[in-house]
This record gives sequence, C-alpha cells and structure tokens, in this order.
Amino acid sequence: MTSSHTSLRLLLLLAISLGFFLNLHSVPLFDLDEGAFSEATREMLLRGDFISPYLNGEPRFDKPAFIHWLQAASVLAFGWNEFALRLPSALAASVWVLVVYGFVRTMRDERYALIAAIAMATSLEIPIIAKAATADAALNLFITSAMLAAFLFQQRQRRGYLYACFVLMGLGFLTKGPVAVAIPGAVTLLFYLSRGEFKAWLRAVFDPLGIALFLAVALPWYVLQYLKEGDAFIAGFFFKHNVGRFQGAMEGHGGSVFYYVPVVLIGLLPYTAVLIKTLAQGKRLWRDELSRYLLLWFALVFVLFSLSGTKLPHYVVYGYAALYILMALNFDRLPGRGWLFLPPLLLFVLLLLLPEFISAALPHIKDAHTTAMLQDHAGYFSTTYRLFFAAAAGLMLYFMWETRHSAQSKLLASGMITVCALSLFITPLVAAIQQAPVKEAAALAKARDYPVVMWRLNTPSFNVYAQRLVEKRAPRAGDIVLTKSIYLADLVGAEVLYQKNGIVLARLRD
Repeated sequence: MTSSHTSLRLLLLLAISLGFFLNLHSVPLFDLDEGAFSEATREMLLRGDFISPYLNGEPRFDKPAFIHWLQAASVLAFGWNEFALRLPSALAASVWVLVVYGFVRTMRDERYALIAAIAMATSLEIPIIAKAATADAALNLFITSAMLAAFLFQQRQRRGYLYACFVLMGLGFLTKGPVAVAIPGAVTLLFYLSRGEFKAWLRAVFDPLGIALFLAVALPWYVLQYLKEGDAFIAGFFFKHNVGRFQGAMEGHGGSVFYYVPVVLIGLLPYTAVLIKTLAQGKRLWRDELSRYLLLWFALVFVLFSLSGTKLPHYVVYGYAALYILMALNFDRLPGRGWLFLPPLLLFVLLLLLPEFISAALPHIKDAHTTAMLQDHAGYFSTTYRLFFAAAAGLMLYFMWETRHSAQSKLLASGMITVCALSLFITPLVAAIQQAPVKEAAALAKARDYPVVMWRLNTPSFNVYAQRLVEKRAPRAGDIVLTKSIYLADLVGAEVLYQKNGIVLARLRD
C-alpha cells in the first residue's frame, strides 16, 4: 500500500463496496428493527397509504415516513427482497462517507479527506448501520451534512451553507424527528458561545428564509399525518417515542451512565488506539476552531445519550463523523508503535476463539431462549472461519513488530480486514443462528398458507417473509403458533411443524 492519492481513492471505493454492499442481499432481516421497518413498508404498499406507517395492522408512530418512501421506491424497482430493503441505507451511508470526504478536502486537503473516509467506511459499527434496513443511515447522513454545512457557514459566511443546513435538518426531521434539529442546534450554540458570538447564532437560527425552507421540507407530512391520526400521533410520536425515550428506558433498552464508553471503544475498532491518542491532545485540539467544533459535536452527543433513559448502541453514532475527521487530521502524528494494533488483535483473537467462549458461557446464561438458540452453535463455525481469523490475528502480530511500512498504512489495512470479517463471516454467522429460523418458518407458513398466531415472541420479519399479518394473542385449539421452543411444553399435544435454534412453529389440536 502506498500513500498516493490514487491508491487511497481505490481503497475508499473498495472499502465502501465491501463494507456497505457485499452480501447486502444474502443475510435475513434482523429483528426487531429491520423487521419492523420492512414490514411497515410492506404494509404501506399493501394499503396504498403513503402517509401513515402501520405495523401488523396497527399505527406505527415510532418514526416518520421518509425511510419507508425510500424503501418502497427501492422495492418497486428491484423487487421484494433484502437487497431492495437495505439499498437505501447502503446508498445513504455511501453519500455520508463522501460528504465527510468532501468536507475534509475543502477544509484541509485530499489526503486527509481520503483517510477520514476510509477509516469511517472500515470501522466496525458504520458498516452495520450501512447495511441495516432502518432509518439510521439516512438520519446520520442528514445530521452530519447539516453539522458540516453549519460550520462552513460560520467560517465563510455564505448564506447557501446556512440554507443547506436548514434543508438538511428538515430532511432529518422527516426521517427520525427532533433529534435532527436538537444536535445541530445545541452544538452550534456551544461553538458560537465559545467564540463569544451568541447574537450571531441567534441571527442564523432565526433566519426567516432558513426557517421557511425547513418548514417546507418537514411540515407537510406532519400536518397530513396529524389530520389522519389526530392526537394519537402527537402522543405516540413526540411524547412516547421522543420525550419518553429520554426520560426512561423503553423496551428494556436501559444502561448506566457509562454505557457508551465500551460502545465507542468497540464501535471504532480497529482505530480505537488512534481515538485515544487523538483525544489525549485535548488542549491543542481546543485551540483549533475546527477541532473544537468536532470535539463539541461528539461530546454533546455522548453526554446527551449517556443521560438518556433509553440507550441503544447506534445513538452515539450521530457523533462519529466528528471523531473520524479528528482522527484523520491527527493521523500523521501517530507513533509507529505496536500498541496501535492491540485493539484489532484482541478483536480477531476473540472472534477466533468465539466458539470456545460461547461453550464456556452457555452454562451460565440465565435466559433459556438464548441457551436454546446457541445450543448447536459449534456447527456454524467453519474451517474457513477459523483460518481467516487466525490469519488476521497473525497479521496484527506482524504489524506490531514490522517497521518497513508506516503505522498509518497498516491501520488502514487493518480496517479493510475488519470489514471483510464483518461482511463475510460475522454478520452471516449471527444471521444464520438468530434470524434464519424465523425466515425458514415464515417460508413454510407462506408455502402452506398457514394462518399463524404469534405468542410470547416479537419477530416482525416473520410477517415480511410470510407476507401476511399475524395475530398476537394466546393460542387456541386449532391454531398454528409461532413461539419460542421453551414454551412448547405449554402447548399440550402440539404437533411441531418446524423447530430450530429456539424457534418453533406448531399446530394445536382442534
């Protein structure tokens, strides 16, 4: 690997291809999020109602409709499959990375821009977001673009950047709601205050044309949705799924105030050591206006969601673009020391020995369904899997002691290995254990035209694959029931139609 721009451009193209598009079509939809988003899109097309998302026949007030419009357009173009449902996210993530590239190239030079974009595309968490049939890739694109446009406006005082920021916040508001306005608004306030320019911030925030552009983008759907669904939409969307998520843990997604510390350290692999080294230069970073803006951006996201009652790993990703830019700007300051490769080495060793770790943990897992799901895990780890991660770990050991190549080049190579591991092995493995049984049970129900009752289980991807609505209630005589295998003993005299990895489809006697 060389440091030429041509090589780095090719590496960026390869990183996006491997990380965002490889195996996009071959992995079953993950529950709950991918299943819920995809089923709501299916029902939108089925009902012919492109205003109000529904899930299993009931109004779904979790998110606005924008991502469902994108998925619906993709499905109409490419058919009803995983590729079409995930394509909007993969494309949004690609543009997200290229926006970061374009910004850094504008502010510094192309080499820093390419490093920032490659590191972003080859870290652990971004490709997961890019391949998820959810609203998160699009939301991150809009938040990041709005944040960068706001900084360019402050630096260059060109109104076009300000108006672009308002339009992008409007698109974000149409994608997931108030968070798309709250983050740019709060970060820019802190940055302007650090410069003693509060009045300038007020003038920008209350720009009449900017507000008009925001409302023109975001308001029509909210008005139409309110006219259709009434106060239930306001209570469900704004109070339950926005205010309520911050005030308390929803759906069991809670955690301590330190929840996002390990999430960030793991999510930025293999660049974790780069992050630590970069943030250690706190005072120097604060003196530079761009670095200060990026620090405020990530810090606000990190603190805000650390204090939130509901915690999910992807919430902190709203501030990741700031970290990739910061790390890229400090990439040349990295020492050529072996400890930079310790985080990816530990990752690859962990994955190499994952079957042994699961076997050791199984007797101590208290959740009976998880135990049932992992009972036959050993059969999913192939020889190729073992050889890949043994080679990856060996290469990290080599990188720790080799001195002919720069640490920067070796880190980017580590990133490429990480996305290959994720796309070729980890995601397909998890999907085979967790989601393939749901998809197979749904295929059986569709082929035999079974009317299915879902009991003590919430897997909306079943609806997607079975292409039908599913009742959720206690089973009655004659029902065909989809449930967890741990509840099979409660279904007296049930005939098992399908059973695998803790999932069972059974027919009750009349």
